Amino acid sequence: MKEFKVFLREDEIPKQWYNIQADLPTPLQPPLHPGTRQPIGPQDLAPVFPMNLIEQEVNTKDRWIDIPQEVMEKLLIWRPTPLRRAYALEKVLGTPARIYYKDEGVSPPGSHKPNTAVAQAYYNKVFGIKRIATETGAGQWGSALSFACCLFGLECKVYMVRISYDQKPYRRLMMNTWGANCVPSPSKDTQAGRKILEAHPDSPGSLGIAISEAVEDAVTSKDTRYSLGSVLNHVLMHQTIIGLEAKKQLEKFGEKKVDIVTGCAGGGSNFSGLAFPFVLDKINGAKITIIPAEPTSCPTMTRAPFVYDFGDNVGMAPMVPMHSLGHSFIPAPIHAGGLRYHGMAPLVSQLINDGLLEPRAYNQLECYANAVLWARTEGFIPAPETSHAISVVVEEAKKAKEEGKQKVILLIWSGHGIMDLGGYESYFSGKLIDYPLPEEEMRKSLKDIEGWPKPKIMKMGKVVG
Repeated sequence: MKEFKVFLREDEIPKQWYNIQADLPTPLQPPLHPGTRQPIGPQDLAPVFPMNLIEQEVNTKDRWIDIPQEVMEKLLIWRPTPLRRAYALEKVLGTPARIYYKDEGVSPPGSHKPNTAVAQAYYNKVFGIKRIATETGAGQWGSALSFACCLFGLECKVYMVRISYDQKPYRRLMMNTWGANCVPSPSKDTQAGRKILEAHPDSPGSLGIAISEAVEDAVTSKDTRYSLGSVLNHVLMHQTIIGLEAKKQLEKFGEKKVDIVTGCAGGGSNFSGLAFPFVLDKINGAKITIIPAEPTSCPTMTRAPFVYDFGDNVGMAPMVPMHSLGHSFIPAPIHAGGLRYHGMAPLVSQLINDGLLEPRAYNQLECYANAVLWARTEGFIPAPETSHAISVVVEEAKKAKEEGKQKVILLIWSGHGIMDLGGYESYFSGKLIDYPLPEEEMRKSLKDIEGWPKPKIMKMGKVVG
């Protein structure tokens, strides 16, 4: 009989986060002021974020950042998360590959998002902030920050992308249960929201619009700061607890090397959390294929150019160098709401430029088919976002079978789909269709950033374009 191992030990929880900025082959280019379009410094970010988080954001020297004891105490509610082996999926696929998944669905909100939400709530609290404004796509970030603010006694206002607000009411109710105020975005609560509604009364919303509303709220409200669940350097750093734990757990499985690491990527947080510790190995010579996965309807990594663009829709946030479809891009209403962001984290974008990451895009129907395959083998119902990483796993496991190679595949199971059953109902009833982004739509959204400052195309520290 096979030995099934699930490790839940406190000594597996890292005491420090990994800051990949200290090891980048190509340093990030600076963010630009949204008005002057000149490089900005930490003080320019002070109205939006507390200074203790800004210091982490711009830290390029320290490889390891200590996790505060108060944060660690909260993380122990659900960490370490299990590392599981997908024996049943391996058997059905007939693959010699060994498939492991880091199960981040066991957190109270059901995803990886609390890893940074708890840290950000703590740093805001000790800085004297009393209220946090944020946005959410599918609702997992909004749920996580609502949970974290509840733990630290902070008020929380969440602007939820309207299409997800309508499609996923139970995530909104989770936020309400933890004491947060959640409204659909675009809303009438902000100038940015009212402007969008005047032009497009039936707007399904986007993460870019919701970010604009949350940033406006933060800079115009007393004792309030903004909190982002992905994209930013400090957010991705907080998530590295995932990959660092996975490394320790793989050792207990007797695995000495990993061949493939994958995760879905909308803004980049869960993927980076698992992948960055392995990217460090790859920088130092390890032969690892690292694959971020995205939808064909929002192909930021696989088709979008590397540009300076706003992180929000109306241009309140700084301009950052990233792969972007244009800040005015409104993605198709796919059920993987967390993967509908127009841009990609600057850190992930630069690592793609350096050739250290190999992104792939998948259609919605293929992802749901693989999610159902997962549920009918491993039992757990994946979030629609997670199904993109599962699609990589299925593809690579089949390839290993064809090649007859015993590869080790590691993915981040970034969240469960218990709150996403409406998407499964649409899939089973044949209502879902694929939404590959037409070239003309992408060109239209990119037109808004023509003539803007352009980042240098850098690869491994050298200018190549």
